[in-house]
Amino acid sequence: MTGILLKPVDISLETIFLLMTGVMFVFLGILLIPVYLGLSPYYEDGVFGVLLVVISLQTIALGKNPLGENRHRLLNLIFGIIIAVFGIICCFSPDIFGDIPRYLLLLFFSGGGVILLLQMFFSKDKYPSWKRMGGIFTGLTAACAAVYLLEILLGIFIALPEYTAAEEIPTIGLAVLLGSALIVLGIILQKIRTQNPDAAKPVGISFDKASLILTGIFMVLLGILLIPVNFGMLPFSGSAQLGLLMIIFAVQMLALGSTPVGAYPRSRLMIILGFVFAVLGFTSCVIPEILVFPLTILVGLLNISGGAAAIIRIVIPALNFKEATTFMSAEIVKISVKILTATLVMNILTIIFGIGMLISGLIPGLVIGVVLALNGGMLFYLLWQITAKEKVSAASG
Repeated sequence: MTGILLKPVDISLETIFLLMTGVMFVFLGILLIPVYLGLSPYYEDGVFGVLLVVISLQTIALGKNPLGENRHRLLNLIFGIIIAVFGIICCFSPDIFGDIPRYLLLLFFSGGGVILLLQMFFSKDKYPSWKRMGGIFTGLTAACAAVYLLEILLGIFIALPEYTAAEEIPTIGLAVLLGSALIVLGIILQKIRTQNPDAAKPVGISFDKASLILTGIFMVLLGILLIPVNFGMLPFSGSAQLGLLMIIFAVQMLALGSTPVGAYPRSRLMIILGFVFAVLGFTSCVIPEILVFPLTILVGLLNISGGAAAIIRIVIPALNFKEATTFMSAEIVKISVKILTATLVMNILTIIFGIGMLISGLIPGLVIGVVLALNGGMLFYLLWQITAKEKVSAASG
């Protein structure tokens, strides 16, 4: 049994996003049932914020924005960052943007669904080509059409709450249907990718960099927002903060096998844990306060243990750093020192944040805000140095 769980999994990034988003929508439908029955509260901005963040990550990493595929990496990056900022703030601060998130999702789901449906039928390399090939591509056509049509309906339901409130039965059914369709589409695409390993690759930036960008934005925005929150000037959802952080962990685990306590081969166990983290995070965003205590403990422990483990992994190789850099150019050595220093500082800040979560009141809220903002800034600095090292290596190689 253990061997089966630890068996490596080869699954495309696009399939990961489809499956994760599908699971989120299915659980959204399930979570809305007690809301419909009046048994639990509902945090609408948390749902909207998470959906915007997932859209932003897909845009940055896959080069597929909600209004169609765009092969310009810089435009995808800028567009994705803007959506991420908007989604994170929406998640953290209730009602800060009013109805703007609702209409953005109407544009992305309904508008995007219409555009993608038209592109599918009129693009020569899609439906006309799929029809000729038949077989599994017939299933691909049906799954894509179902997803696009359900997205169009979902966007309308989101935009017209006075007629189709989120906690009403039609919306619950629609969320489950869309989630199921996304899961089926992900499975079909994975089968096609397995049969055609040379299929088109994503045109976004590498996922590890996309993940650093999103985590950096999350940390900086959270740190900045905690300043007015601590002065009572801004509403704040602690449960959505924890939930969104869990979802970021989940995406990293699913796509890279990267966990807060280190990187591991992407196995079936890692995929299962990733989906568990995603479900816990999404639940915390949808139903306020329900998981605050256990997730606070979990996130605090993960930050402390992950930061400590990372520091150990830095210190031990650093003892032999001079020997390891014998055959490196002076410029590469200089950049490598900056990367090691930034990583060390970042993990010290991570440990401080974890301690602050576990021991309430030990570290003032304003200090936590500064720590988070600095941590996010160090992530962007780290990304800058990694990119610089890659450029130098490519130029000298």
